[in-house]
Amino acid sequence: MTLALHDVTLTYPDGDASRLTALDAVTLEVGAGELAAVVGPSGSGKSSLLAVAATLVTPDSGKVVVDGTQTASLTRAQKAELRRDRIGIVFQQPNLLASLTAAEQIQVMAHLSGRKPGEVRSRARELLDAVGLADKADRRPHQLSGGQRQRINIARALMNEPAVMLVDEPTSALDHERGAAVLDLLRGLTKERGVATVLVTHDRAHLEVADRVVTMVDGRLASPAHEGRFSPSGV
Repeated sequence: MTLALHDVTLTYPDGDASRLTALDAVTLEVGAGELAAVVGPSGSGKSSLLAVAATLVTPDSGKVVVDGTQTASLTRAQKAELRRDRIGIVFQQPNLLASLTAAEQIQVMAHLSGRKPGEVRSRARELLDAVGLADKADRRPHQLSGGQRQRINIARALMNEPAVMLVDEPTSALDHERGAAVLDLLRGLTKERGVATVLVTHDRAHLEVADRVVTMVDGRLASPAHEGRFSPSGV
């Protein structure tokens, strides 16, 4: 499995002596080229799941493996390097820099890795073409629609050729049509590039793009018997 969380538990302080359980013995495995959607109500633990998978938060117990690397023993610097090189994160809001063009937004990620400028520019052009924005390379964020900005967000996450992509509510600020287009794009890129993708979403309207849908409630994932492909009757 490209991404594996095994029996992961995460708690936070809640008052003087008690602790709040955000993740309760969660196990989730996602293979290369697979898109797994995680749905559930607000406060169910979805964001905590992404934070742990991204090595941004260390769980109380359990094991997190990213592209064959067990993360428990990594230093903070090693985790940062793993995120930079092997994990692509698509945030809920694109958070694009107003002064940079679409191409430059993507190139920033590769410059952090010390790649050659020519290689970086070529990779950025290739990704803009992959997300359907080859003709928008010189546009700045205010010249782009919400859907286009989210596509750049996705391209930026793919810049360093990650093994894992973690996607947080990518359609929350989009209308139905643009949201559907973004999710179709995520599915296509997941398959074409062999990325293990975890999509956290409240939007149940387009879950047919997922290979697997799991429900999170009170920090626990649904049992395997309740997992599977989306059906119109629900999850």
